[in-house]
Amino acid sequence: MLEKDLLIRIAYLVASVLFIIGIKMLGKTSTARQGNSLSAVAMLIAILATLLDSQVLSLTEIFVTILIGSAIGAVIARRVEMTSMPEMVAIFNGFGGAASVLVAASAYWALAHTAGVSMDAVVSVTVVISIIIGAVTLTGSLVAFGKLKGIINGRSVTFGGQHALNAILFLSTIALSVMVVLEPNEEIYMLGVIVIALLLGILTVIPIGGADMPVVISLLNSYSGIAAAATGFVLNNQVLIIAGALVGASGIILTQIMCKAMNRSLTNVLLGGFGQTKAGATSESGEEIVVKEVGVEETAMLFDSASSVIIVPGYGMAVAQAQHVVRELTDLLEKRGTSVKFAIHPVAGRMPGHMNVLLAEANIPYDKLVEMDHINDEFANTDIALIIGANDVVNPAARTNPGSPIFGMPVLNADKARTVIVCKRSMNAGYAGIENELFGYPNCLMLFGDAKSSMAKVVSELKESVTA
Repeated sequence: MLEKDLLIRIAYLVASVLFIIGIKMLGKTSTARQGNSLSAVAMLIAILATLLDSQVLSLTEIFVTILIGSAIGAVIARRVEMTSMPEMVAIFNGFGGAASVLVAASAYWALAHTAGVSMDAVVSVTVVISIIIGAVTLTGSLVAFGKLKGIINGRSVTFGGQHALNAILFLSTIALSVMVVLEPNEEIYMLGVIVIALLLGILTVIPIGGADMPVVISLLNSYSGIAAAATGFVLNNQVLIIAGALVGASGIILTQIMCKAMNRSLTNVLLGGFGQTKAGATSESGEEIVVKEVGVEETAMLFDSASSVIIVPGYGMAVAQAQHVVRELTDLLEKRGTSVKFAIHPVAGRMPGHMNVLLAEANIPYDKLVEMDHINDEFANTDIALIIGANDVVNPAARTNPGSPIFGMPVLNADKARTVIVCKRSMNAGYAGIENELFGYPNCLMLFGDAKSSMAKVVSELKESVTA
């Protein structure tokens, strides 16, 4: 028995170390794949050790269930498009929250119905914390998934007395949690905590607009980690505590970084309302924006004479699945001696690192991806800034218009390039719900159409100019 306990603890220790090393390796593109694989191995070790320690299943049942889960994961990995990656991250966060609720609730009811066993205050507190955070994560992630998928209105949804209702629900959750600790055998209090926490998760995310979705996804990811760590205390499982703490801490740090990139506080994001007001197609002065349209041939001619190009990717590029043709354009321009870089805004897309993942799929070298703070000064000396599917993150109103909802938000200085080419389907506003004044600038040209199709035509024109 002693040898078994020792082996289990060693397995947990190995899994914990592998988790830490795996996360460290994820910080570099050259080792990211190995880091991901290492973390998967760590999870496998943790699962096997936990099930064997608890004697939940036989070895045969363990391997059968692992094969079933792995098969489901493999199908999801192969079928889910890159455009749906934010939704997948959101739903996985929800699964993490659901697991925490189910495990903590089952532990609570097992103790509550065990004769002669009293639940001490420490166990009650950890159970309640795990259930509250897990329930909020579950329903909050489902709402985020619905917004990203278009099932729920992506804009901010608010109503009168919303903040007061949230405050009442929060205080009610605290009060019921105290009652659970004081009267752990009264199950009605625990049921109340679960129901109110689930409702609180919905009401917390509903008022958050689509422009803030990357922050929400990051925050919910942190919640899922904290819930897992709390569940680890409930089960007295060290590896779950360590893994949950790693996810929770990294999620909080990333959330803070992204809030800073948007020049907004986390409280401001959670209170919602951003993107609720939709402005008309007018500039800062109130005049209607007049745009200059450009065709594929003219675009190719501009690229033909450019010595430097900065490409600004956005969610529209992900929707159009244009990353591969953009890679082809990049290779073609570089063969001509043109300098090509990619400007990455921290909140571009619908999840943290969305553009990085998208471009990595197209095998675009990571050293060509430059963060906003390091590339903004280069736009002024760049011949062409090519904006593909990005909108709010290049809106100069964030710098020039105090009345704009995004005023003060750090944006990419694409408008300072000698020529700006915007590849966009239409003049529709971005997720923030405001018009982009950049489109009316004298140096801005609009290339309307599907990003993938438009870029493919530009590439074709450039190839023809080489052979002509």
